[in-house]
Amino acid sequence: MPAKIWTVAEAKSKLSEVIDLAQSRGPQTITRNGRTAVVVVAAEEWERKTKRTGNLAEFFAASPLRGSGLKIQRLKDRARNVDL
Repeated sequence: MPAKIWTVAEAKSKLSEVIDLAQSRGPQTITRNGRTAVVVVAAEEWERKTKRTGNLAEFFAASPLRGSGLKIQRLKDRARNVDL
């Protein structure tokens, strides 16, 4: 059975089924007023997709732009006014 699209009402009444399917079949989409509201995924999948690897320095060091000669300069403009 492929991933299913649920309305909020369906998902509320069958929450255990939504969870079981998210764990066994993949992400389950819940809609509100015909528009996607949330996606329910298994905890293992969430942890795998959100696991951070490396640090910012390693990210920049691995960049395909490293060594490209790209020069980035900051503009010396005045600070802008912000309404609070």
